[in-house]
Amino acid sequence: MHNLNRPHSSIRLVTGVCLVGAILLLTACATAPKAPNAALSEARVAISTAEKADASRYAGPDLIEAREKLVQADNAVKDERMIQADRLAQQSRIAAELATARTETAKAEAVNAELSKGLDALNEELNRPGDEG
Repeated sequence: MHNLNRPHSSIRLVTGVCLVGAILLLTACATAPKAPNAALSEARVAISTAEKADASRYAGPDLIEAREKLVQADNAVKDERMIQADRLAQQSRIAAELATARTETAKAEAVNAELSKGLDALNEELNRPGDEG
């Protein structure tokens, strides 16, 4: 009689394993990554900052890349590809920050060039032979 119970034990074991597998599968589906709202928001803020700094004038390609990456990130969210959306949002933020940095550098170089011109003109004026009379 001991052997007769054995098939039932095997069925119970298989059923238990299948139940655990199903629960794990459902849990995995329930914990799908959420939309990277923080990363998307950071990218939007970085693009806005770059636009306010006039990056389209000084670092246009970087700003264009930032905008394109943000559009791609938004599309990835719509397609429920959250990991890719997060990566694209981060790339967008980085491109926008680079655009801002390049803009600030270009503006600083322009100010330095103007100051240098002014200094050169002042030195010329000081070194010009004056009226000594």
